[in-house]
Amino acid sequence: MNPIVEVNIQSEIGKLNGVIIHTPGEEVENMTPETAERALYSDIINLSIAREEYKQVKGVLSKLTHTFEVRDLLCNILRNEDTKLEVLNRIEKIEPFIGEKSPRGSLKEHLAEESAENLSRLLIEGVEMIKDNVTKFLCKDWFALRPMHNLLFTRDASMSINNEVLIGCMANSIRDRESVIMRSIFDFTPEFKTKTLNLPSPVNSPKRTHTIEGGDVLIARDDILLIGNGARTSTQAIDQLIDEYISRESEKAQHIIVQQLPHTPESFIHLDMVFTLLDRDKCMVFAPIILNPGNYQTVHIKIQNGKLQSIRSEKNLISALKKLGMDLEPILCGGTDEWNQEREQWHSGANFFAVGPGQVLGYARNNYTIEAMNNAGFEIIKANDFIENKINISEHSKYVITIDGSELPRGGGGARCMTMPVNRTNLD
Repeated sequence: MNPIVEVNIQSEIGKLNGVIIHTPGEEVENMTPETAERALYSDIINLSIAREEYKQVKGVLSKLTHTFEVRDLLCNILRNEDTKLEVLNRIEKIEPFIGEKSPRGSLKEHLAEESAENLSRLLIEGVEMIKDNVTKFLCKDWFALRPMHNLLFTRDASMSINNEVLIGCMANSIRDRESVIMRSIFDFTPEFKTKTLNLPSPVNSPKRTHTIEGGDVLIARDDILLIGNGARTSTQAIDQLIDEYISRESEKAQHIIVQQLPHTPESFIHLDMVFTLLDRDKCMVFAPIILNPGNYQTVHIKIQNGKLQSIRSEKNLISALKKLGMDLEPILCGGTDEWNQEREQWHSGANFFAVGPGQVLGYARNNYTIEAMNNAGFEIIKANDFIENKINISEHSKYVITIDGSELPRGGGGARCMTMPVNRTNLD
């Protein structure tokens, strides 16, 4: 890694200058139908096809901005022996190595002897359990260190907010190591100029009550955070973040708008599965939740001068943003037909990722959503046409680059889920 990157994310749509991604590897296939649910997948996916589709994601991003691969970043910090030991110690605190005690030495000791390249691979893809005693032989687990099946969704375990990186408190233990890895990358990569923010773990509190993931956190403006409250992000974690902003005693007002989400079906796991920002004046919405939230409240919190100034209900997310000077035209995921809305939202139809104002990536398979984008003035560009230089992107001010998606959406996420931006140009 060569360029110095000052973490700076003050919007969802500013020109993208740096993004962290992860090309899916063997960790995706290191699961069976029996373990898929524990790995948070509704199905097992074909790695060879998923990789071909991901080539489009990486190919597009590599032409538009600077990309950082998690495996490369991890490998770089593991070259330092002290850092390697610290990373293993951090993992051990949240995920004791299975079969740690052994006359043949501990798994942690063996991992510490691995090269940086091999250790980064093992931490991501998992370490197969050696069945060298009866306990291990009869153990249902295949791995002494489980694979990070969900790492391709780099959005969730860390969140760039202005000049800091908030480390995710994951809702499921299978993803805890992702947070450790991302925290370590930002702590020990000297080229990243930032500091990590870790919400405190409350004493004597039941586990998994204070959770927050990046798919639920959107930076609408430098003074406006949007946070989803549902299956993956709890009210308790949001309260901790509110307390953090209160403690800073800033004269500038900070607004936090919380959108309640259904806990089922699983396609609603994060706010960015039903709402994403596309342009200065446009957003993508899943209408039944965002425009007609029903029993799911929208709550506006204002913090200023070290105090909670107000907390109140709003009609919906669009209305709340309009009161703060962001007048957004909603584009409907799935178009106007309710049947198509449900079908396309299921396959991440609302999950777009902006590389600049009015310039976004999304799945091609969601035909009615893409048609609605086109009707709203977005040029539709196929990813391979852009990668192969068949399209001059500079001729289009507003566009959606469409990624082929048959396997990737089955993992449960879209373009925003698969990207963790670290720097954007500030909007005027």
